[in-house]
Amino acid sequence: MNTDFSLHTIDLVIIGVYIVFVIGVGLRLGKKHQSAEDYFLAGRSMIWPFIGISLFASNISSTTLIGLAGDAYSTGISVYNYEWFAVIILVFFVIFFLPFVLRAKIYTMPEYLEHRYDVRARTYFSVLTLFLNIVVDTASCLYAGGLILKLIFPEIPMWETITVLAIVAGIYTIAGGLAAVIYTDAIQTVLLLIGAIVITGAAFTQVGGWDAIITQVSPDKLSLIRPLDDPGVPWLGLFTGVPLLGFYYWCTNQFMMQRVLSAKDLQHGRLGSLFAAFLKLPVLFIMVLPGTMAILLYPELPKADLVYPTLMFDLLPTGLLGLVMAGFIAALMSQIDSTLNSASTLVTMDFITKARPELSNKQLMVAGRWVTFIFMLLAALWAPQIENFGSLFKYLQSVLSYTVPPVVAMFLVGIFWKRANAQGAFYSLTIGVLLGAIFFYMNEIAATTSVHFLYIAPILFVVCVIILVVGSLMTAAPKEADVAPYTWTKAYFDAETEELKALPWYQNYRVISVGLSILTVIIVVMFW
Repeated sequence: MNTDFSLHTIDLVIIGVYIVFVIGVGLRLGKKHQSAEDYFLAGRSMIWPFIGISLFASNISSTTLIGLAGDAYSTGISVYNYEWFAVIILVFFVIFFLPFVLRAKIYTMPEYLEHRYDVRARTYFSVLTLFLNIVVDTASCLYAGGLILKLIFPEIPMWETITVLAIVAGIYTIAGGLAAVIYTDAIQTVLLLIGAIVITGAAFTQVGGWDAIITQVSPDKLSLIRPLDDPGVPWLGLFTGVPLLGFYYWCTNQFMMQRVLSAKDLQHGRLGSLFAAFLKLPVLFIMVLPGTMAILLYPELPKADLVYPTLMFDLLPTGLLGLVMAGFIAALMSQIDSTLNSASTLVTMDFITKARPELSNKQLMVAGRWVTFIFMLLAALWAPQIENFGSLFKYLQSVLSYTVPPVVAMFLVGIFWKRANAQGAFYSLTIGVLLGAIFFYMNEIAATTSVHFLYIAPILFVVCVIILVVGSLMTAAPKEADVAPYTWTKAYFDAETEELKALPWYQNYRVISVGLSILTVIIVVMFW
């Protein structure tokens, strides 16, 4: 099958108009910023619909679109396990963690670790987050966009198209800060969902309906819960590795958390997070299953990452293709702008303000814009190297498995155990990072071991928790007053229960959380 990856003039015009529009939004909002808080956290005034939509848009980027469809094509729908588990993680997040994060009035998640432990924890997490922002998040997204544009313009080198994408996303992010990111995300989510729904409907019609799918596709590719030897998401890895990677991604990753930190208040932060969780549930039907349908439509594709681009160009008519491409590029820019903005915030608030505390709000905004520009260039330089990896989605998840367990251990132990102290955290970080590097070399480079990445994360996590606990018990306990504002207690939960009695059920986040959990269980059971 030879798919025509060319765009009609009408499609190109639609894409061009959209790009000009989002740049205009960024430039317009940039004129309104008066302080660093305005630029980096949208003045802490964001309401829940925008928070939820922006969280969803930043997560379901073009990277994820390509990765989900590609993995469904090659290994089956078990890749959706990352999506439904996000609902469980976000429910946990709004109950146990979010209140203490918003109470701290922080700019960055590493800053939270300094409050809970010390500056060593903050510095390490800042450096790690910046590394992951560039090497994993922004670069992989640029690569996904470059992959699409390479199909359309095969004569243009990929590095050139990646550079253009980085510049376009960088312009409105540099100008408009987090407000520009969130408001453009809202528009981009609508385009993204329209595109995904249209493609799903067209593919469903082409394959001949659900009966054709279940009779012609191998049953193991239509099952979420997979055996222990499954190459995609084995069931033990699902319940041990996925929660840890998900907790890092949704609850501690700066580029996701920055939206929640911008919340007007705790209620808006909670409802926004749960709205994002709700938007994750239909992903199975409009983004994963199209990859399964592609098994029947295009059984001999050379690379799994070509599944979604092929669906787009083969099934959509002129005009509609331009709209969907605009949505796809919107999704691409959504993650790029998110990671660039968070990287800028990290460098400015975690390093520049410490080195130059005398800088004014205006000067911090200028510094943040320059940092965004520099990281935009670095990501564009690294992105073409991702072509050397296999599946794009596996690239993203495997890198996290070796790097984030020490951080997850610090956050989770610190939330529930007041005795955890800075010295125990330092020991855990040091040894955890060393073990992660050794594991990565043995598993990914030397190939002396072959451990699934979803098992790497829990192994490292357990080791880091043990070291953190032992190290804390061997050294002086932290002061009660220092850790109490960052530790969940039953007394806090009981006091909150009394407060929630005054709210109608549809504003009670616990009722909404239970409803989302039930919906999630129903979907998982349907595709068990």
